[in-house]
Amino acid sequence: MRTLLLLVLLNLFFFLNLQTSFSTDTLKPKEYFVDGFTLISSNQRFEFGFFSPGNGSSGNLYLGIWYYNLPLTVVWVANRNNPIRDSFGQVTLTENGVLTLYNRSLGSVWSTNKLPIDSTFTPVLQLLDSGNLVIRDDGRNKTVFWESFDYPTDTLLPDSKLGLNRFITSWKNSEDASEGDFSFSLDPPEAPQLVVRSGSKKLFRWGPFDGSEFSGMDTITTNSLFQTVYVYNKQDQYFKYEMLDDSIMPRLVISPMGLIQYFTWRVNISKEWNSLATINSDPCDNYAKCGVYGSCYSLSACKCLSGFTPASPKDWGLYSYAGGCRRKHELNCSRHDGFVKYSGLKFPDNPSVLGNYTDHECEARCLKNCSCMAYANVVPYGNGSYCVVWIGDLVDLKYFPNGGDQINIRMARAELNSIAGAKRKRIRIKIVSVVTVLVILFLTAGVILYFGWIIRQRRKDRISRNSKAQHSGSFQYVEDQDSGFQLPLYDLETLLLACNNFSERNKIGQGGFGSVYKGELSNGQEIAVKRLAEKSLQGVEELKNEIILIGKLQHRNLVKLLGCCIEGDETMLVYEYLPNKSLNNFIYDKPRRRQLTWRKRYHIIKGIARGLLYLHQDSRLRIIHRDLKTSNILLDSELNPKISDFGIARIFGTNQIQEMTKRIIGTYGYMSPEYAMNGHYSVKSDVYSFGVIVLEIISSQKNWAFHHPDHDLNLLGHTWMLWNKRRPLEMLDPIIQEPSFSEQVTRCIHVALLCVQQYPEDRPKMSTVYAMLSYDNMELPEPKEPGFCRESNPRKFDTSPSDSSTVNEVTMTTMGGR
Repeated sequence: MRTLLLLVLLNLFFFLNLQTSFSTDTLKPKEYFVDGFTLISSNQRFEFGFFSPGNGSSGNLYLGIWYYNLPLTVVWVANRNNPIRDSFGQVTLTENGVLTLYNRSLGSVWSTNKLPIDSTFTPVLQLLDSGNLVIRDDGRNKTVFWESFDYPTDTLLPDSKLGLNRFITSWKNSEDASEGDFSFSLDPPEAPQLVVRSGSKKLFRWGPFDGSEFSGMDTITTNSLFQTVYVYNKQDQYFKYEMLDDSIMPRLVISPMGLIQYFTWRVNISKEWNSLATINSDPCDNYAKCGVYGSCYSLSACKCLSGFTPASPKDWGLYSYAGGCRRKHELNCSRHDGFVKYSGLKFPDNPSVLGNYTDHECEARCLKNCSCMAYANVVPYGNGSYCVVWIGDLVDLKYFPNGGDQINIRMARAELNSIAGAKRKRIRIKIVSVVTVLVILFLTAGVILYFGWIIRQRRKDRISRNSKAQHSGSFQYVEDQDSGFQLPLYDLETLLLACNNFSERNKIGQGGFGSVYKGELSNGQEIAVKRLAEKSLQGVEELKNEIILIGKLQHRNLVKLLGCCIEGDETMLVYEYLPNKSLNNFIYDKPRRRQLTWRKRYHIIKGIARGLLYLHQDSRLRIIHRDLKTSNILLDSELNPKISDFGIARIFGTNQIQEMTKRIIGTYGYMSPEYAMNGHYSVKSDVYSFGVIVLEIISSQKNWAFHHPDHDLNLLGHTWMLWNKRRPLEMLDPIIQEPSFSEQVTRCIHVALLCVQQYPEDRPKMSTVYAMLSYDNMELPEPKEPGFCRESNPRKFDTSPSDSSTVNEVTMTTMGGR
């Protein structure tokens, strides 16, 4: 036994001494190295050796490649499904060119394939500057016999290929490199598409290749840092990307959650990996989101193609689109079906290539097959157009307002006749319109002069009224000097008549900034008038801010501002009227909240998320609301939510992260800790408020007015306690008796707890929040303790005017130091 132990120690000492003779990037036959020794590419960008992922607590040892001198970023793993458990491994290259990984007992853990070589072959293992590990002939021709690029794991590097039998698979988690649930591949060979799968189930799809890009994918092809390449020939078929800037190190990764992400690191500048793009971040990329013949639009809204109608209008009304659409007129193959061209679409799934045909030939071949529902001509390989057809119903469509592809869809003769009739009608209308306009031009010259005089008189009157308003302390014009934006001004007399002289019967709301009245204009339009009190908390700047902000923002989940009135001491805003008033009138009222089934509550939650996502990211301005609460969420006749009250909202620059103020204005129970305590606010402040609202919608309880006989925690603290006890559904409003939605309710509680975490850097962005609510298969991180979850009695803060409807909405205004 002692002799055997001595031999092992001598061998290990011999192997370690051999390491000192290695060149920087190569390993020659009969040379060994163990954990602690590595090969480094000549450009010093990549390193090959042993590593333990994460904090090493799993005890697994892997052989792989990572970026040199950066935080551990692994790009390839040799033994991903067979890690070494005893933290000792050694690598050797045989004289036959086989690279082998041994464990402590010298058992083979992993090895490359045996190579077909002749007697003149002198193998050498080399780590190239590209990050590719190769076994090549060390002779004159340098022929490569094996390369790691042929066996990718979860990462594609520049010049590595995604193609037939070459696909990437996610890690199980950050500390387990074995194959996870998600894969990213290029298939099938006859009509190549990029596909993300979970097992065998398709989750996302782009394609086929249309000559410039994969149909439906513009995330990577519109980037100036790299270019994508698709190669198809008799020898090979693959997709890859090439960098245009050598100072940038990139990687394309499939994450353990199934996200396809591009990361970059700028040499000598970056301090962390920058997420350049997430290819499957759009909810519309979810496979078959809108069912057959349904096309997904922005923010995951679905519409049927022209000539089709929802198969189940009731389900579509509830935003359930899986049933898809049906034809208005059924096909009849023997009665001369035809084709209608649709533009701006992502090609549907399951394409088939017929061959190199003209557009006319392609149409004729599709028409002969009664199961052929569509055709298109693409130029994928640079050698003429190819006829691509779709057999069976069309699924997985997406609409692009700018770009997309053209596809010809089979339609019944009755539908074609209807389209032709509508076209003839439009032509007749156009002719009649042109003739009518020419006649009217001669008859109305005098009328135009007359109305011009009236407009000039009204302008003089308006200037006179605004001059009086200026003397009373208001601003002269409701406008944005930078953009020239102006909002219509209503006469005081018009609003007095509409609101019945602002009688108490017309009053529908009361807040710190004044009263809100229902009114009806002479044309029958219902309006809501916000009449600012004489000592209103909303000053001139807040009012002007709200007018300009809401006037510029257009979204179905934001309240619409129709105009304003500024005369003498009166200052009013005119909004669209929403009959169901605010959200708090429903969720805190037991009889009315019975109308809020779980589907409707979930619809309201997603609607608020869509509105916030628009404010933070998708609008022309980047808006921080700062006072998001249930009383500022209004509901229309169909219970669609609309965010209102932008009096204290702030505009952020594109690259601005956070702002600080000494004037803290907001509502306790909804304000984030960093804003309430230090005056720091950002998009993460709105995310915190959103999380509180979600928990209040789910429980029908108020955060800071919450009471429980067993403890003094507020709603956030109570939810956190139940979450840690794995009993989150106990906080659900007992009125809701829909057990089939328990997983969805639990997911919403999980997302809400992520939003109300103590520190803003831990909270997700609204784009991630919306994705978490939309993707049931998206893995969510464990939340940390919420902020402000201990205190349950807000009365000690009650030092300012408040909305009389609830203790939960104490408005705070603080001037001075932080």
